This record gives sequence, structure tokens and C-alpha cells, in this order.
Amino acid sequence: MSEQEGAPSEDRRKYEFQKVIEDLKDYTGSGTQLVTIYIPPDKQISDVVAHVTQEHSEASNIKSKQTRTNVQDALKSIKDRLRYYDTFPPENGLVVFSGAVDTGGGRTEMVTEVLESPPQEIQSFRYHCDDEFLTEPLEEMLGDKGLYGLIVLDRREANVGWLKGKRIEAVKSASSLVPGKQRKGGQSAQRFARLRLEAIDNFYQEVAGMADDLFVPKRHELDGILVGGPSPTKDEFLDGDYLHHELQDHVLGKFDVSYTDESGLKELVDRAQDTLAEADLMDDKSDMEEFFQELNGGDLATYGFEPTRKNLVMGSVETLLISEDLRKDVVTYECPNGHEERELVSQRADTPEHTCSECGEDAEVDERDDAIDHLMEIAEQRGTDTHFISTDFEKGEQLLTAFGGIAGLLRYSTGV
Repeated sequence: MSEQEGAPSEDRRKYEFQKVIEDLKDYTGSGTQLVTIYIPPDKQISDVVAHVTQEHSEASNIKSKQTRTNVQDALKSIKDRLRYYDTFPPENGLVVFSGAVDTGGGRTEMVTEVLESPPQEIQSFRYHCDDEFLTEPLEEMLGDKGLYGLIVLDRREANVGWLKGKRIEAVKSASSLVPGKQRKGGQSAQRFARLRLEAIDNFYQEVAGMADDLFVPKRHELDGILVGGPSPTKDEFLDGDYLHHELQDHVLGKFDVSYTDESGLKELVDRAQDTLAEADLMDDKSDMEEFFQELNGGDLATYGFEPTRKNLVMGSVETLLISEDLRKDVVTYECPNGHEERELVSQRADTPEHTCSECGEDAEVDERDDAIDHLMEIAEQRGTDTHFISTDFEKGEQLLTAFGGIAGLLRYSTGV
């Protein structure tokens, strides 16, 4: 297994973040009393504590006694939590949520949640106080997929960089020595044209060298390369096979852009939105194509909660497929005769009564867990990969609506 023993997988960590975010989005406060703080990894904890202390002092000017008390209580809770950290936050930073949330009937409850090491690095310190927690930056991180190489060039300049999720990062740039089309002095037209073509070729080689240096070490993580520029520059560059041969197959497309400086990288990403959306779903579509092939003409597919769980326990599932929109709990019942059965229920639904299907006795609830956590824990123990499947395409939607949001690709046929 790639994960360290006992350490949650990346998919598991992202799902746990998603659950916390969904809970936080449900909270509301009476007035601007819910505090959110985003702390980048290079921000000293002592500076954050000083900022919170200052906000606590300024909160004494809030006219509403209830709001004033709730804000100050939230800030005190945040200071107490920050004491557990040393000089700097953990990797990627820290997000703290605290405030008195409405629980109905005019009552409130103090909630404090700390999220360590979010999926992407927090870029800047942010203090926010409102009647809702600020979750949008975290939601954007969770929605971000992919690592893409970016190249924009014309015959004058070029820029090479990354698209990491939604963040564009310019890394390398170059300016060319290509002369203009008008020759000067006494050079013959043929000699001038030859020198100009040599300069263009040298510049394309320089741009390719920058791209190779940046992208080749990451070629196994790379989800694609986008190339932008005016015609015929980008066409000459790609058709001339200047890029490293291992990068050629990663080129997703070429796009017309007006600029080739850093702003051209953003323009390139904007022009390639449809291509990027298709690329983000490529792995999901591949998984579902394989699932339907096995379902219709093979014997290495399973679906539904109980059959998939049984196969997981047996260790026969190679890849666990879970709909991103699945929100279910699994209730485990046990009857007086020792029979154990499970049932999926909506997460916000009450636990239903249950009669044992084997002996007809009334069964008691043994435990109630999040269904995805339940399945992923078994998957991690058995060395099974978990893939979350988007509902943004037809077969992904079918996984949720027709197959209960849970399926698997098997290592071997089990007949379950």
C-alpha cells in the first residue's frame, strides 16, 4: 500500500474535509458572530494570536450585548486552540472556525472546528466575521483537480508555468532574438531569411528546454499540457517536435491567445475551459466504462452496498467506486440470536426499527456510521483503491441513481 500504516488515504482525507465543510455550511449565527480565520503555513502563530487579541479588544465596541459576548467567546476559543501549535501552522496551513450557532428556539451552541493541512496551501491570512462561516476557499480547493503544464509563445517571447487546480503559476519566461521580417543593411534576402529561420528554431528549442526542465520530472503526475499563441507559431512549435517525446502525448490542445506574457497563461486557461472540464472527468469516465463493460459482458463488477461490502471484506475489490454525491449512513443491527444485518439510511433520517430477516426477532442498533467512511476503512485495510465518481456525466449520474452510489471493479470473480 502507498499510504503509511494507519494513515488515511488522500481520498479519505478529502472526503473528511468535505463532510466538515457541509456541516459548517449548515450553521448560522444571529448577527456577525461566526469567526473564520485562514492561516497560511508561513504565518507565525504568535502573530495570529496577537491579531485575535486585537479583535477581541475591538469587539468590546459591538453594541449588541449578545453579539459582543458571542464574538469574544469565539475569539477566546480560537486563542485556546492556537496554543496547541508551535511557531508555525502545519503543512499547507490552518483554518479555524468558531462561533455561537443557532440551534432553534432562540438557543445557541458554541462550535469550534480546526482544519489542519487543507488540500492546497493557503495563500494569505484572512480574518472573517459574519453570520455564516467562510467555507468557499476550502470548497474551491476540494473542487480543484489536476496538474497541467502551460506554454504560451510567439516569435518574440514565451512563458511556461503550471495550472494547479485553479491556481495559475508562472515559472519561466524567455525573450527571442528573432529579427523582424524587414531586413536591414546589405544582407541578401536569402541570407536574411536563413538567419531568421535559424533564430526562430533556436528560440523554439529554448522554449522546449524550459518546458522539458519543468514538466519532464512531473510527467507521471501531469494531467496534460496546454499550448497557446498566435498562428502559425504554436503550430510550428508543436509540429516541429521540439518538446520531449514523453511530453508530446500529454498535449491536450492548442489555443489562440492574444498575449504571451504572464497574462497569456490566464488567457490560455480561459480558452481551454471545455478541454479542461473534459480532462477532469477522463478518469471517472474510464472507470465507469470499465464497470459497464464488466457488468454487461464480464464478471468483475459488483454494485450496491451489501454485495460491494462483502467483496471488500473478502479482499476481491481492486477499485471501489463511490459517487461524490452519496450521503448515506450505514446502520448495523444485531438481534438476540446474534444475527447481524446492515441497512443504508439517509444521513439526516432517524434510525428506523428493524426486524431480523433470519429469525424475525426485533433487532437493536449496534452502531451507525457514515457509509463512505465505513467502506473506505475496509478498502484501506484490504489494499483497495477508492475512486470518487462525479455526477457531471451520464454514467456518473447512473452510478448514483441506478446503482445506489456504490460499486466496485473486482480482482477476481466471486459470484457475490
